[in-house]
Amino acid sequence: MANQILFPPPPAPECHCGLEEFYYIQMEKYARQAISEGLKAADDLHVAGDSELYRVLNLHYNRNNHIEVPPNFRYVVEQTLREFFRAIQGGKDTEQSWKKSIYKVISRLDDPVPEYFKSPNFLEQLE
Repeated sequence: MANQILFPPPPAPECHCGLEEFYYIQMEKYARQAISEGLKAADDLHVAGDSELYRVLNLHYNRNNHIEVPPNFRYVVEQTLREFFRAIQGGKDTEQSWKKSIYKVISRLDDPVPEYFKSPNFLEQLE
């Protein structure tokens, strides 16, 4: 059975590590793209398992497909994308700390990181 973990890691407003940063950069990029393409409602944004955004994230965080993507990952990505869309559409991106409210909403959707993932030998166990 493949290992299972929700990725990216839970957002922490005070810590912008590389893993989180890539995720949120992608969310902002795709939200802005949807707006520029004329999408009017956040609820019209859908992230399918075969979508470009899903593929980009999975490739970045799960390059060798050693980790089974959790069932709720697609839902969390979709909700994050919608939050970014709403914020940008509402002009909140002109405020200095505009992403903090998004981090708080999305952090409620996070699953705890499994103990086996915290192991220093985790990557070796996948081989």
